[in-house]
Amino acid sequence: MPSPRSSRERRAGRPEFVSLLSQRGPTAPDSPNRRRESGGSASPPLPEEDCMRLNPSFVGIALSSLLAVDLWASKRLGVCAGEASAWGSARPLLKVVEVSGHGIPWLLGTFYGLCQSDSSAAREVLLNLLFALLLDLVLVAVVKGIVRRPRPTHNKMDMFVTVSVDKYSFPSGHATRAALVCRFVLHHLVLAVPLRVLVVLWALVVGISRVMLGRHNVTDVLFGLLLGYGLYSVVEYCWLSPLNAPALFALWTH
Repeated sequence: MPSPRSSRERRAGRPEFVSLLSQRGPTAPDSPNRRRESGGSASPPLPEEDCMRLNPSFVGIALSSLLAVDLWASKRLGVCAGEASAWGSARPLLKVVEVSGHGIPWLLGTFYGLCQSDSSAAREVLLNLLFALLLDLVLVAVVKGIVRRPRPTHNKMDMFVTVSVDKYSFPSGHATRAALVCRFVLHHLVLAVPLRVLVVLWALVVGISRVMLGRHNVTDVLFGLLLGYGLYSVVEYCWLSPLNAPALFALWTH
């Protein structure tokens, strides 16, 4: 039987055994806790964008929820979006309402009235109405070009006289114009109470018809109404008169 001393001598004589021992060194064997610690420290941190996706902000959740509710409600309320829709038989009537809130009839009518007016007070009101309509067209076109929100998928592109920005949905130009004209008429025309109620109802029906026809989402119309209401304040602040714009009024003097 070989002695322990002779066994150690034979192992010491093997060069590969010596090199293996020198590489390992006098370290103690790894414990499970040490392996877990080393494994945990070696994992790289999550990228910042992944952390943001895992922890979305309250504002982001609220906006996403609002958008989902807006799209759902707009599709449910688009009952006249096509002839086969739930209220498809009322679509021709709502298209008449659509024309009543279009910019071209209002621009042509205001321009014709301005040319035919013999009263300086009437010319002043009509000239400012024309200024308000043009300002409305420019502002809505700019916002639509910036936001670029597409129209609802259930909309039929059979609208009355469209331009390039009309392929976008936000905000509703009809709703903006209806609120602007409604406030303008109520402030500058002397009307009986029933007629004043009819003007307000007309503006509301124009806005509602945009959703029922599938032209716009609900938020497009709501923002358009608010924008038109506030736009009238801008027109009042920049009110044109013979004193601050004599050249314009000289053009319409007969």
